[in-house]
Amino acid sequence: MTDRRDPAEDVRAPTPVRDADEPGADAARAAVGGPAPGHGHDGPAEGGAPAHDAAGAGGPGNGAGSDDGRDGQDAGGAPSGGGRRQRSFLVELPVLVLIAFVLALLLKTFVVQAFYIPSESMLPTLAVGDRVLVNKLVHDVRDPERGEVVVFTHDDDVPGAAAAEGLLDQILDTIAGGFGASSGTEKDFIKRIIGLPGETIEMRDGVVLVDGEPIAEAPEAEGGYLSRPDVVDFGPTEIPEGEYFMMGDNRPNSSDSRSLIETVPEEDLVGRAFVVIWPPGRLSTLPLPDYDDPPAGSEAAATP
Repeated sequence: MTDRRDPAEDVRAPTPVRDADEPGADAARAAVGGPAPGHGHDGPAEGGAPAHDAAGAGGPGNGAGSDDGRDGQDAGGAPSGGGRRQRSFLVELPVLVLIAFVLALLLKTFVVQAFYIPSESMLPTLAVGDRVLVNKLVHDVRDPERGEVVVFTHDDDVPGAAAAEGLLDQILDTIAGGFGASSGTEKDFIKRIIGLPGETIEMRDGVVLVDGEPIAEAPEAEGGYLSRPDVVDFGPTEIPEGEYFMMGDNRPNSSDSRSLIETVPEEDLVGRAFVVIWPPGRLSTLPLPDYDDPPAGSEAAATP
């Protein structure tokens, strides 16, 4: 079939047609004697352009019609930009999840880890079901201090110690531990540091003596951190160098350095617990006690 279109229809409108929309264009044409566009003039200059525009708006074979065809192809034949973006996100999602997991694992391994409290040995400071954050870097920059609440590991066969685990169990425990969940096979303990390396420690009538001097402790009702004193005497015993003497705040109900756990080497310290993050009603920090400024009533409690 012979193409009857004027080849000029496939060319963009000349500059005078574009200028027809500019302010003052009609007045300029009137000044030189040319007709205003749209009045049926058939001349080859300004008059040809409006006819071309009319054909472009609705005539067959024009540029606008070709654009409509392309638009139809984009709508039905080729995927939309939104679809491409969605597929790109789905492809990237596993990579993002893997990166997030690796970062969380590194954070948990070297910086901060959440721990679940499974027993009453640290009441009233920590209750069953509490979750705490532990700073794992603090003892790399300074020595552990008396009064810190710390998490430590212990390999002996004591209540709560872990049995032998396979690789899969260790991976699952790592993931659960990162969220502060208890796997049931953990061998981590949380207590308070009471005795430092080289000191001699003992208990008399519920009062802790370090190198023969009482330390200022008191029950919660008197502003301290103890549930109540333990009237069972202990010691004296000397703490080996490089090791720490641990006690629970619930003194009558705590397996600690007075019995099964004994003293804890510094390399077994995981880190210092510094904040309770769960449940929301228990949100609080775990400050270091000031034994030089004891709570009210602790002087009486500290009298041997």
